[in-house]
Amino acid sequence: MTLNCCIIDDEPLALDLLESYALKTPFLHLSGKYLGALQAINELSGKEIDVIFLDIQMPGLNGLEFSKMIGEKTRIIFTTAFNQYALDSYRVNALDYLLKPISYADFVQAANKALRWFEMVRHSITPTDLSASSPVITSTTHSKENISSIFVKSDYKLVQINLTQILYVEGLKDYIKIYTENESKPILSLMSMKAMEELLPSERFMRVHRSFIVQVDKIKVIDRNRIIFGKTYIPISDSYKKEFAAFLNSRSL
Repeated sequence: MTLNCCIIDDEPLALDLLESYALKTPFLHLSGKYLGALQAINELSGKEIDVIFLDIQMPGLNGLEFSKMIGEKTRIIFTTAFNQYALDSYRVNALDYLLKPISYADFVQAANKALRWFEMVRHSITPTDLSASSPVITSTTHSKENISSIFVKSDYKLVQINLTQILYVEGLKDYIKIYTENESKPILSLMSMKAMEELLPSERFMRVHRSFIVQVDKIKVIDRNRIIFGKTYIPISDSYKKEFAAFLNSRSL
């Protein structure tokens, strides 16, 4: 697979460096380089771009503002000298965040992340062209409260997971980790926490934090607003404390 990419940076030296990186990366095709977001808007019209290596601090239109104007099919990798924008990049769903000075090793690592993302998305898992990040529900009925297992895409394979085996789910940007009983390593899948939360039966699974969903019947110990699974301590955030307290009250004597 080849990814069409472009570079946007108002610093000519940074632009030239990233151009040299892109040109020697076999799976990248450099479609253009631009000394600012305003220039890019005019010249990118009609082009199909998979990945944009995007500076943040630029005159006229900064990278964060520009990223909100980009369609969902194009992914952003931020390139900046300022680490205070890391949280903002997470909010706009950037694929990665590279801090200047950027080495070729860091560049390739981010580019490989983009390649894996597009490979998973473009290899559809159903004839109706669902994205590769979409799970497939297996069930004897149409109600999600009665499903017994799901299939998720992981490492280019469909993996069936019995819901009774799930301990908790952890969200990491575009990915989730599904932790199951009797397995030392989690199952990694390209999908959002919101999609996973909507999929799982709400009678059995509860969101307790922006980054965690737990299966309530698997909870053994709660210590100071933290759910303990072995050596893992899962925090219960303020946004979910009321709902979790109601659950505890319904199960307590």
